[in-house]
Amino acid sequence: MTTEMTMPRRGAGAGGTRLRAAIAAAFVLARLKPGRLRRVLARCARGARPASYAETLEVLEAVTATSRRCASRYGCLPRSVAVALACRMSGVWPDWCAGVWATPPFSPHAWVLAEGRAVGEQAEAADLRPLMVVTVREGVQGERGGGDDDGGGTGGSGPGPGPGTGQTA
Repeated sequence: MTTEMTMPRRGAGAGGTRLRAAIAAAFVLARLKPGRLRRVLARCARGARPASYAETLEVLEAVTATSRRCASRYGCLPRSVAVALACRMSGVWPDWCAGVWATPPFSPHAWVLAEGRAVGEQAEAADLRPLMVVTVREGVQGERGGGDDDGGGTGGSGPGPGPGTGQTA
């Protein structure tokens, strides 16, 4: 057997180069301070339509198949950013969340939501507590914001002071 028969070629298909570019960008963005990362992702989310669960799951599987670091247990931040960026290249945006596990062991975590469900997570969305959320709100794409605010690109994570304020609800 030849290698081509046993393993798919890396980058094969329409999204190979784009997917690797999204993963590379995710590793760069993952080094930013949380507030700045939220602002960058909010700008990326502008003009997109909400992603479906199936679309987001397909992208997540492609990201984890392409990058071992994203597939690792500790790769949640670059993985979630890569999934969001790769989805955005298709014109859609899942809800990007950063927060904590609400059940022991309590630890930081980043994930994506689509159709109100955590995509590719072992736990229910109730086990995760978002502290920052970048989402697309339908019907607000034409809204203009001034300066570095996130007008039209972010949504809150429920009651509390809002995403990115450094306070918890």
